[in-house]
Amino acid sequence: MNETAASASILETPAETPITEPHVLTPHVALGRVIMLINPSSGGVGPNAAEEAAAILADYPCETAILALEGAQFDTQVQQALDARPDVLFVLAGDGTAGTIASRAGPDGPLVAPLPGGTMNMLPRALYGTADWKVALRRALEEGAPQRVAGGEVTDGRFRQAFYCAAILGAPALWAPAREAVREGKFGLAWAYGRRALKRAFSGRLRFSLDGRADRRAEALVLISPMISKAMDEHTGLEAAAMNPSDALQAFRLAAHAVFDDWRQDPAVTTKAIQQATIRARSRIPAVIDGEPALLRHQAKVRFIRTAFRALAPNPPTSEESV
Repeated sequence: MNETAASASILETPAETPITEPHVLTPHVALGRVIMLINPSSGGVGPNAAEEAAAILADYPCETAILALEGAQFDTQVQQALDARPDVLFVLAGDGTAGTIASRAGPDGPLVAPLPGGTMNMLPRALYGTADWKVALRRALEEGAPQRVAGGEVTDGRFRQAFYCAAILGAPALWAPAREAVREGKFGLAWAYGRRALKRAFSGRLRFSLDGRADRRAEALVLISPMISKAMDEHTGLEAAAMNPSDALQAFRLAAHAVFDDWRQDPAVTTKAIQQATIRARSRIPAVIDGEPALLRHQAKVRFIRTAFRALAPNPPTSEESV
């Protein structure tokens, strides 16, 4: 059966929909009940996403409900979806919304499948290897298995945000939009982002401590989840990468590496695995957390979460790329 809902009530008496020659669901987990949350205001969703999702879900022998998220009802709708205990909760939204819902599901909640509906789509790309949400939806339904997703959490005492791919703290966080613009072939926009980042490259260095060790200084600190890290094979901690360009020339070279290739190759970068970090600065700290910009207070902390939530994704996840 298939239902498209636009109100806070998710599982009101669904209408019967005849299913002919259904596609085969994944053999790795039972998917009898499926709920899909859609944020229609996200940049990569589109005005007809609910109808398109309903058409795809109708191909599969499972009970489904689709709900359009509304700003004022967001918390209620998400909690209602979690309380319904579906076999999987699909989320078609931007990175921030998907991350928030995954955090609320936690390791003991239903499986979560975050589909690419935003701009950077870091987590969906890591899980499904595509930026096309329709392809990701079918891959999850047909090949998905429960996957434990490790991650981290950034907090400055007031702001708190989980991440499952990477958090960049410091002025070079502004390079992330430049890299994304290059991926999309928008080289003029990438140059504009790059110039803005370089202007702020020496606005203030960070002091940071890894796992309680002595303070060090860096231009930026990058914390990368083991799911997408090229440098880590097991879920033993976050990869911490300190960026230390000593002048504008090195900063430009590091920015070029960050945009075009593996920035770990740059001699101004050092990495190690950690469980927690403390970061301090004289001014507020710019950050990009799973593709979402943030401005933190003068001191922030990061901690590793071994199992942040359980995803429905191909086994192993078909990551489009690692960082």
